[in-house]
Amino acid sequence: MNELGSQQENKRKKNIREISPIDVYKLLPKTNCCACRESNCMAFATRVVNGELTIVDCPPLLTDEYRDMLGELTALLTPPVRVVTFGEGEYSIAIGGKYVLHRHEFTYHNPSPIAIDVHDLMPEDELLERVRQIERFSYNYIGRALAPDAIAIRSTSHDPAVFRQTVKKIAGISKYPLILCSFDPAVMEAGLSEIPSRHPLMYAATSENWRSMADLSLKYNAPLTVFAPDDLSLLRTLTKTLIESGVLDLVLDPGTFTENKLSSTISNFSLIRTEACRYNDKLFGFPLLGVPFAVWAGEEISEDVLKWREAITASMLLSRYADLLIMHSIDGWVLLPQLIWRFNLYTDPRKPVSVDGGVKILGNPDRASPVLVTTNYALTYFTVESDIKAANLNCYLVIIDTGGLSVESAVAGRILTAESIATALTEYKVKSFVDHTTLIIPGLAARISGETEEATGWHILVGPKDSSGISKYLHDRWPPEA
Repeated sequence: MNELGSQQENKRKKNIREISPIDVYKLLPKTNCCACRESNCMAFATRVVNGELTIVDCPPLLTDEYRDMLGELTALLTPPVRVVTFGEGEYSIAIGGKYVLHRHEFTYHNPSPIAIDVHDLMPEDELLERVRQIERFSYNYIGRALAPDAIAIRSTSHDPAVFRQTVKKIAGISKYPLILCSFDPAVMEAGLSEIPSRHPLMYAATSENWRSMADLSLKYNAPLTVFAPDDLSLLRTLTKTLIESGVLDLVLDPGTFTENKLSSTISNFSLIRTEACRYNDKLFGFPLLGVPFAVWAGEEISEDVLKWREAITASMLLSRYADLLIMHSIDGWVLLPQLIWRFNLYTDPRKPVSVDGGVKILGNPDRASPVLVTTNYALTYFTVESDIKAANLNCYLVIIDTGGLSVESAVAGRILTAESIATALTEYKVKSFVDHTTLIIPGLAARISGETEEATGWHILVGPKDSSGISKYLHDRWPPEA
């Protein structure tokens, strides 16, 4: 890098914000009042920086006495990527709000919603059925219901009256957040006027229509997407112009291109987010919209190939910073990978996904039914639960709080121990459920069976290593011989 390039890079680096607990602590009341339920103000500041608490969790900050401090803290902790919301009430969606470029640096917030498209030339029966399909789509993944989040209404008629009627029909049967898609300001206003309180996302402002779209955004208080396909310089210019016009809730769409230009798409998304998070670039500090639907505008090939391309494009955009996706296919094999990948991306990497400890009653057990043990790592628990339910077994499942670790990890880390099992049996009053004292522990915990028997006073049986074997195990070994 030449000297001029080095100077420019150093200048850019000065814009990077690294917030420490001390920065937050300096702006706190420093009373150590413990109203936040932390031991002192420094502990509170540390948890705020880690994203575990927010400044409104400090009651004194909400009083008039500390109003100025609250304002300074709010400015200090504003994420490089602005939060934008659309939708109404409990169905509103927040997008953006990212603090870092990479997930391992800090937890990602506001999981990327997935909107499914409809258009205004669909026959009414087909339109209403598609909306019902979108709302019915749900998949239980380790205890979480995964589903699409919004509906994108496209104007293919380019007729304001037709678009208005379509928006009215959908708004009448669905509370889902809406995205109104048209480059024609007249068509856009027709849709907006039908749902003025629903706070839809407008798609999109371009170099040709930005002034009219800005006026509509301000008139209806609706967030606005900025569209500049594969032209980041134009995207910056449009963003700056719209901000100066008073439109502050913006979403950026640098264009979604597939096949040979997919790499360009990913590069643009990555560059925009890098500029925002690494260098605090205000003009690129807005949520990013990806449109995997774009694959359907390409060459006419088989639907299965197009769906496959859409799935690939969607997963890559999720990985590379898209804060919102518009998709077309609602086939399970296309949507589920995106929903599960999104779930995994937006879990806290510092905290395993877990469930609460306790006793789970599965089926219709009686006082002679078996008692099994597992850990509270969500994937372990829901796998065990699923296998038990699939086999129609009646039993009690004791869930040990291992901090979200699996059986093998918890045993190796001395978290799932004889003592922790004994404590759980007492705390959860397991003896009140059954007339026997026989406990089945996971096969992967076999090495602690002897000490568990001593610590609990229960007779310990070692179950299968894989929960898929529980059915056969109980068929062969339960009830145990006297």
